[in-house]
Amino acid sequence: MTSASVERPASSRILSLDVLRGITIAFMIMVNNNGMHAWSPFEHSAWNGCTPTDLVFPTFLFLVGVTTVISLESRLNRGESRASQLPHIFRRFVLLFLLGLFVNGFPEFPFAHLRIYGVLQRIAICYLIVSLLWLAIRGSQRRVAALIGLLLACLAGYWILMRFVPVPGYGVPGRDIPLLDKDANVVAWLDRHIFPGRLYEGTRDPEGLLSDIPSIATAIFGVLTALWLRTNRTIQRKAAGLLAGGALCILLGELWNPWFPINKKLWTSSYVLFAGGCSLVLWALCMFLIDIKGWKKGWTGFWLVFGMNAITAYVFSEVLSGLGGFIHVSPHIGLDAWIYGHVFAIVPPPGLASLLYSICFMLICWIPVAILYRRKIFIRV
Repeated sequence: MTSASVERPASSRILSLDVLRGITIAFMIMVNNNGMHAWSPFEHSAWNGCTPTDLVFPTFLFLVGVTTVISLESRLNRGESRASQLPHIFRRFVLLFLLGLFVNGFPEFPFAHLRIYGVLQRIAICYLIVSLLWLAIRGSQRRVAALIGLLLACLAGYWILMRFVPVPGYGVPGRDIPLLDKDANVVAWLDRHIFPGRLYEGTRDPEGLLSDIPSIATAIFGVLTALWLRTNRTIQRKAAGLLAGGALCILLGELWNPWFPINKKLWTSSYVLFAGGCSLVLWALCMFLIDIKGWKKGWTGFWLVFGMNAITAYVFSEVLSGLGGFIHVSPHIGLDAWIYGHVFAIVPPPGLASLLYSICFMLICWIPVAILYRRKIFIRV
């Protein structure tokens, strides 16, 4: 953690943004700790397709793009130079990446098989790229065109890579092997050669190297959204623009789906469009309720606790989860499994038991960040 600072209250920020980030982190914690028999909406799609769970991580990456622009512009408007931002950007990138490695290894740290990829590592990479990109183009009158061009290049380039580049030892996708075969795809093939024995699913990794390309496109969606919010339009028109853009992206993702299936584990281009559209629609809804209708009291506070210390809450949840599996109450039963079996499994049906377990786990993670929030301590990594 780089600092713990007292910042301005949430009311002077974009409140709907902080609430949406809090909702995203809360559900990220829930779906990562969803018990033993979670209902299908609380599970990732087995391969092609999309569940509500598959929309959580891209929403957070989308918000990374938004907040990166807001954060950099805030410092630049205070008179700081572009060059002075570089140490901060690279330091944050390194810290996020190292935190990801720590989370992957905790508490045993099996260095011989430590997973290198991960959620925080992907966040770090996307943050680095969009930060440097924004510093490079912010003064250009054609910055929107440049961002859209780069976004389309990422989406089209990744499709070409996955569709037409031969997979060594297998052949051309769609001709010699099925398109998006689970193991016979270029993303999985490359990851197996870079980090053998260190992949999340053995033969592939959902945060693999090449799939960082479309993930960056997700963050660029956030940068473009931040530019839209910085215009002089009314809040009503901004919310309407988010809603219209979201609906269009969802439609485009669905239209592309038959030829390049929506797939979270490969972060396909159609998935970028579909998930990005859902993020825009969800934010438009939050903006309507909070910033337009003024429904701020009674329900936003809970989510703000998570939203104002998002990375801290996520890291705490991963540490707590790691301890639950590491601490054993018997030779073959971890503490988390024992708690689930003796407290939650008695609730029928099993899907409800898993949901209650995930909610309780999330609420436990809420407590330490609530203490930080009450003391106006917001940890920036």
